Amino acid sequence: MRRDTFLKSLAALAAAGALPSVAWANASIKMMIPANPGGGWDGTGRALGEALRDAGVANSVTFENKGGAAGAIGMAQFYNASKGDPNALMVMGAVMLGGIITGKPPVSVTQLTPIARLTTEYNVFVLPAESPLKTMKDVVDQLKKDPGSIKWGGGSRGSTEHIAAAQIAQAVGVQASKINYVPFRGGGEAVAAILGGNVTVGGSGYSEFQQYIESGKMRAIAVTSGQRLKGIDVPTLKEQGIDVEIGNWRGVYGAPGITQAQRDALTEMVVKATKSKAWAAAVEKNNWTPALLTGKAFDEFVDRDFSSLRATMVRAGMV
Repeated sequence: MRRDTFLKSLAALAAAGALPSVAWANASIKMMIPANPGGGWDGTGRALGEALRDAGVANSVTFENKGGAAGAIGMAQFYNASKGDPNALMVMGAVMLGGIITGKPPVSVTQLTPIARLTTEYNVFVLPAESPLKTMKDVVDQLKKDPGSIKWGGGSRGSTEHIAAAQIAQAVGVQASKINYVPFRGGGEAVAAILGGNVTVGGSGYSEFQQYIESGKMRAIAVTSGQRLKGIDVPTLKEQGIDVEIGNWRGVYGAPGITQAQRDALTEMVVKATKSKAWAAAVEKNNWTPALLTGKAFDEFVDRDFSSLRATMVRAGMV
């Protein structure tokens, strides 16, 4: 039996609820993480890999990190090396959409195959422990006096923390185009810059800064959620009179050129993985908000989010 016929049959069985979990046991998944180690995409990809194994739908998962340009470098490599590969996955999310809008890379996410949105994570803004600034009010007061003196550190240009910084400036009466934003290729680089005092304030998902906040090396001053995050005693921006709320979603795409049956099969694998104990543990540990979305609904969500992000970035003078 041809491989594509086999996969189509498996997808049909999955749709009918007749597919035994062992059917995928020999799958070897190749996971592209288009960011350097230590960041949110890296954590998401590796957690998903563990969940795929835990759910019994993959025998092995290999990972490749390729950071730079808001994921565009890794995305281009994934596109060129994985065409037609039904066992290839790439981590992506809102940050990649922002990077596409600002960078206009030669390869776009629209050339790949949507599989699933997995989670939403809200950003936290932090200060180095030794900073003379102690609160978000201190940051805002200094921002109003001299916008360029506040160095905002975070993900690539167009990331959710970049957009949040621009929105904070606008909300307090400062031109967004005047913010001094320093982009980093991965969470590890941003952490080093914050701890080293090379940026004034850092922004990222809570999971990336959690160990440093808990150890006292960073001071969390605000989260971008509408309400305080469960188990985290950090005030929202809205609590502090700054009308900004923004979340960072993450998901996975498949390779270009795979069939609908192969897409369905990959989607089924990912859905099964999100029901595993390993995935539940990762969600709790990292304070992720589950946001599973697949199929046409995911396609339409990405289209809407792309349009919304672009409109926001145009208003902020980032495009």
